[in-house]
Amino acid sequence: MPICIECRHPVKTLWREGGGDKSGGHNIRLTVCKNCGRFCDKYVEHDFVVLFIDLVLIKPQVYRHLLHNTLMKDEDEFAVSQFLSSLYRAKGFGGNWELMEVLLDFSKEQPSIIRLGILLLLFDVYLTWARIERQSVPDADSADGSSTNFGRLAQQPIVYQYMFFLLLCTLSTVAFHGSIRFLTSSPYSPLALLGVLPRYPRPNSVSTALLVSSSTKLFPILMVIWEYDVPAAARSLGWAVVANNVEALKILLDCGYGVAALLATAGAVSRWVVGRAVLWAAGLEGVDSAGEAGVAEDGRAFVAMLMYVRDWAGRLAVG
Repeated sequence: MPICIECRHPVKTLWREGGGDKSGGHNIRLTVCKNCGRFCDKYVEHDFVVLFIDLVLIKPQVYRHLLHNTLMKDEDEFAVSQFLSSLYRAKGFGGNWELMEVLLDFSKEQPSIIRLGILLLLFDVYLTWARIERQSVPDADSADGSSTNFGRLAQQPIVYQYMFFLLLCTLSTVAFHGSIRFLTSSPYSPLALLGVLPRYPRPNSVSTALLVSSSTKLFPILMVIWEYDVPAAARSLGWAVVANNVEALKILLDCGYGVAALLATAGAVSRWVVGRAVLWAAGLEGVDSAGEAGVAEDGRAFVAMLMYVRDWAGRLAVG
C-alpha cells in the first residue's frame, strides 16, 4: 500500500487522472495527503535525474518513494522461481540462443531493481579487478608472494580472470545482503531475540533498500574518462555509500541511527571477511578486497575531508 512520503501516512492512491486534455500531458493530478496537507508523492512527476540527485543528498522522501511506492511489490517477491523454471526449459547452457532469450525476457519483465543489482555487481567487478591489479604491481626490489600469485592469475585467459573476480564480488555481495537480511528478518536474529529491533517480515525489501542506497557506487564510472588515483576520494565515496545504507535502513525499518549503523557495520564486516577468504584461497592475501588499508587511514581521510569542507565553507563565507 502506498504511503505519503512526507508523514508516512498510508494512502489509497498517489495520483488521479484529471479531466483536462490528455494530449497535453497535464491530465495527472497529485493526491494531497489528508494527514499533513502536502502532496503524497511529488516524485511521481519527477524524472530519474532528480531522483538520483536526491539520493545522493540522502533525502528521506526519495527513499520512501522508491522503497514504498515504486520498486517493491506488496507480496515482496522478485519472481526468481519463474526465472529458474525458464532456465530449466531453456535446455541448459547449450550453443543455441535460447538461454540468451530467457535472460533478456527476464530483465524486461522483472522490476528495475534487479537490473540495478546486476549493474552494480558488474561495475563492482570492474573496480575490484582494477584495484587489486594496481595493488599487486611488483616493485623493483620486492618479491612479494601476493604479486607473484597475481602474476600467475594474470597469465590465465581473460575469461578465467573475469570469472574469478565475478565470484569474488558475488560472494561478497551475498554475504553483505545475507547478514543484514538475517539480522532484520530471521526469527533467530539476536536483535529480535534481545528486543533491539522488531522482526521485519519482508527481507527482499531490505535488499531493495541496500541496492538503491548503493547506487552511489556508480560515481567511479568517471574513471573511464578522467583517471585519478586519490585514496581520499575513494574512501570518501565508501563513507558516502555507508551513509546512504544507514539512511535507507533507518527509513525502511523505522529504527534509530544506532541500530541502522550496527546493521550496516555487520554487513560490511561480513563482506570483508568473505572477500578476504576468497583472496586467501587464491593466494592473494597481500591485497585488500575492500580497497582500504585500515581504520586509521580511513579516519585520517575522513578528518581531511572535514578540514577541506571547513576551509571551503570559510572561503564561501568570506566571499
